[in-house]
Formats: sequence, structure tokens, C-alpha cells
Amino acid sequence: MTLFANSEVRSSENRQRNQYRHPAETLDFFGIQPQMSVLEVWPGHGWYTEILAPYLKESGKLTLAQFRHNDGSFKNERSIFWARVSQHLAQRITNEVDYFGEPTLIELDPPTFYPPQYQQFDMVLTFRNAHIWNDDGNLTTTLETLFQALKPGGVLGMVEHRAARLSDISSSAVDGYLDEAYVIKVAESAGFTLVATSELNANLKDTKNYPKGVYALPPTLAMGQDNKAAYLAIGESDRMTLKFVKPTR
Repeated sequence: MTLFANSEVRSSENRQRNQYRHPAETLDFFGIQPQMSVLEVWPGHGWYTEILAPYLKESGKLTLAQFRHNDGSFKNERSIFWARVSQHLAQRITNEVDYFGEPTLIELDPPTFYPPQYQQFDMVLTFRNAHIWNDDGNLTTTLETLFQALKPGGVLGMVEHRAARLSDISSSAVDGYLDEAYVIKVAESAGFTLVATSELNANLKDTKNYPKGVYALPPTLAMGQDNKAAYLAIGESDRMTLKFVKPTR
């Protein structure tokens, strides 16, 4: 896994982020194996796809649940942008088939469009997506869909920006952060069982009180040149790393 994380196929910027995202260690914590059928949800620009695809290419199967294709009806700028990003990743995979293999591409667009996948996957992975689903009011229904997509005994691996602890029942989706206890409760309500947590992606330097929230930190650096050096010194956000399973009965 470390070989693919450090591959020169990846840009230097992506490889530089390994120090914050710990991809090999995170995937090992989730228990990934090369023969698994894995669903990566909302891969975005393909940061993790660059690692997962070659790892699973020979013996396993990778499916990417991307943003829905823009049929010309999109009005929301965020939807238009991410549809374009998904199209770019799909084209890159086609152009670099020797490296990526042939992942299956499906679409997931809560709350109106969910793929008809049922008990197909050994593992579902989602990285920094839960706060978006929560902001849109779709966290519960999306996790229920991912629960249905997993085989019994399958694993949901989740990494998410972590808020300062509020309470067992409250959420804090302001500016990209979510309360860890809240995320766990929502996942459990969708049917999952929490089996392990990890501090692999923790960052104690993240004080979580910036004018533009988590987006002030790298890689987004939404404050531009304002206090840029300070934000770079903090690094990427403090993140929860959660491993759930779908019960076998």
C-alpha cells in the first residue's frame, strides 16, 4: 500500500498530503485486503483512488460512486463543479488504464439518486463527505444506503473532520466539522456497529475556530494570504477515523 501511496504517478502535491492523511495506515486500520470488492464514495479528484485502484486491480474490484453527471439541468454551482470533477477523474482513469485498471463507475446524488447496489461490497470507504451529507439533511439516508450496499460482515470506513465535543446527541456541522459522538449515533441508527476508532488522523494543533472553518486550513486555504503561514503550520484538520461493520444477523 505504501508503494502506491508514494507512486510518482501521483502528483507531488498529493504525495505531500500523505503526512496528514496517512493513507496506508488508515486503509490498514480498516482492514482492506487486495481481493476485496470496495466502494469508494465521492472520490472527488481521486486522491484515494490513486492508491485503491492499483492495489485492487489484480485480485479485487473497485467501484467509484461519483457525483451525478450533469445533464444540463444543474443550477447549483457546487453540483456543476463536482460533476465536472467527476468527469475529469473518469477521463483520467480511461487514459491511464494500465495504472488504474477498470474500476466500475456509478453515481450517488443524495437525496434524489441512489445507486441500486445491494449487498455487493466487502468494504465501503468515505473520506470527508459526512459533513456535506449532514449539511444537506441526507446523512441518515445516505448511511442507510451504504448499509444496504455492504455484504453482511462488511466494513464501513469513515474519515471526517472532527468538531470539539458537544454532546452525545448534538451535531456541529458548522464550517465543515462534525461531532464524533453524533456521527457514531447516526451510523448506529442506520444499522452499523462501531468496532474501532483510531487517532491516526488526529491533529491537536487544529483549534477549530477559524473565520472560514475547516476550509481555512490546507489544502483549501480559503483565507488566501491572510495568516497563510499560520494555517500551513497547523496542517490539515483534526479528523475522526471510524470503523463500522454491518452485523451478520
